[in-house]
Amino acid sequence: MRKPIAALAALAMCAALAACSSNDGGGASTTGGTSTGGASTTGAKPFISIVSKGFQHQFWQAVKSGAEQKATELGVEIEFVGPASETEVESQMTMLDNALAKKPAALGFAALDSKAAASTLDKFKAAGIPVIAFDSGVDSDIPLTTAATDNKAAAKEAAKQMCALINNKGKVGMIVHDQTSKSGMDRRDGFQAGMAAYCPDVTVLEPQYGAGDQAKSADIAKAIMAANPDISGIFGSNEGSAIGALKGVEEAGMSGKVHLVGFDSGKAQTDAIRAGTMDGAITQDPVGMGAAVVQAAVDAINGKTLAKFIDTGFYWYTKANIDDPKIAAVLYD
Repeated sequence: MRKPIAALAALAMCAALAACSSNDGGGASTTGGTSTGGASTTGAKPFISIVSKGFQHQFWQAVKSGAEQKATELGVEIEFVGPASETEVESQMTMLDNALAKKPAALGFAALDSKAAASTLDKFKAAGIPVIAFDSGVDSDIPLTTAATDNKAAAKEAAKQMCALINNKGKVGMIVHDQTSKSGMDRRDGFQAGMAAYCPDVTVLEPQYGAGDQAKSADIAKAIMAANPDISGIFGSNEGSAIGALKGVEEAGMSGKVHLVGFDSGKAQTDAIRAGTMDGAITQDPVGMGAAVVQAAVDAINGKTLAKFIDTGFYWYTKANIDDPKIAAVLYD
């Protein structure tokens, strides 16, 4: 009788070990762009795929950090990916297709091109996978919500500050990161609307597009100044655009002569603002944005109704208020 008893005991032990293994989610980790949240108490964790607009700027790293923190808190698994640069629309579409093949419980998506993803998002809808847009909206009614800065309002505030800096006179140039994403278009349109509202006598030059690339944006800034030696200020619509404008002004020997207003708050920008070489910028709350994406995805998975827009907020910051606790909390340098 001992052999059957031993066999049954062994089977029982294996079953127990298997059960333990299925519930062991482990701690938070990040490997190859895949981020794993805290342990699930119900066995397998819901998997959320997040396809970002990029991975290179500190802004996206901060969004990723916020998403990871919230994933750990809620006990879900996430994968956060993005193309090497914000010009690689085809690369992002491939990432979107790869995400669909993994059959996630939900998708977080920040579109580089607000129209290019439409057909793939139709497939997510057909598969019953809820889509949460973030940072940039999508020309589609498929996303259940969009977690983002109110980019038009933020850029309008940047314009208001620019008007004060240039005493409501002169010319102002614009270097915008793109004309295909909703964030790029909204910041362009919001800045133009703000300039028209707060200093209508100022000449606002046609926007130039630098793909968020610092070197390209620096060359654009130098070309703007060469063609307009009486220029008063330049607005850069994201981290790469703003730092590129700063480099262009420095290389042209125009530091202190051209006012610079930016968007975002990576280390190069905060250093420039502390040094007084950039007048000020809009900071978003990327950590909060990443957390909002994961929270909205989990709510959607659980069948909750979502608001159509989740405003993640913004602040105008300068050398004078950069160390204010509410500002310091949302800088991502």
